[in-house]
Amino acid sequence: MVLSQIGLQRRYSEKFVEILLFLSAITSIIVMLLIFYYLIHESMKAFATIGIFNLLFGQKWHPAGDIYGLLPLIVVALVVTVLALIFNIIIGVPLAIFLAELAGPRSRAVLKPSIELLAGVPSIVYGFLGIIFLVPYLQERFYMLTGRSILAGSILLGLMFIPYITTICEDALRAVPSEFKEGSLALGANRWQTIRYVTIPAASSGITAAIILNVGSIIGETMAVLLVVGNVARIPSPIINVFTQGATFTSVIAGEMGEVAQGSLHYHVLFAVGFVLLIFVTVLNVIADLAKTKIRRKFGGY
Repeated sequence: MVLSQIGLQRRYSEKFVEILLFLSAITSIIVMLLIFYYLIHESMKAFATIGIFNLLFGQKWHPAGDIYGLLPLIVVALVVTVLALIFNIIIGVPLAIFLAELAGPRSRAVLKPSIELLAGVPSIVYGFLGIIFLVPYLQERFYMLTGRSILAGSILLGLMFIPYITTICEDALRAVPSEFKEGSLALGANRWQTIRYVTIPAASSGITAAIILNVGSIIGETMAVLLVVGNVARIPSPIINVFTQGATFTSVIAGEMGEVAQGSLHYHVLFAVGFVLLIFVTVLNVIADLAKTKIRRKFGGY
């Protein structure tokens, strides 16, 4: 009798936990759908008034004259993201390889907490440091009128997200079974050959997913890029001119939302900017999942 009661209580407890987890999953989906609905609802007036093509590919952003074109924001956001990702990969991936495969216990005990601590620094602090140190250095070093530029935003964002790409890549590298490495060493390969030809290909799905997910994080960053990029919405001339000022999706939203009249065209256009940004990030997340699955099937990755 007692055992049956205990078994019944256990089943009820398991059922309660199952329902709770199911409700949590459903809640996250509902919240995501509500965000999409609200952004679409608030953006429709902008798309209907200006036109989808004119809004997305217009080359001028001039709110005072009710001229809204997102092409300057798209171009600058892509340039900043690509440059930031280059800095990110050059430093973050080798650091992850060092921590996972080469660092001794003492080195790892110091480096690992330090990197995780950097991930907890608020973005506004990075922005302040960029204004104090990075912007004056670039202005003096490259003889610029102002150090606030696309280059400053790229460097700052690239450094900001090193902890994220390092942590994810390290986890992917550590997930590779030790049998793979031991087999490679047993066949006569040295440590570097094992890392290059065995460990990295086996972890390539996780590394690729980390890089793509970092693109979404970089393109969605707000405060740090707002402080150092200049927030001037124009297409660089030439397009690779990283020493000029620019504006991204997030910097425009953060810089102008507090000044617009609610219900105005400018107000709805800023929601349209947010909606386009959300589409960008969502597509990147889907691509990351697909790339991770495809590479895992090809290389047997982890």
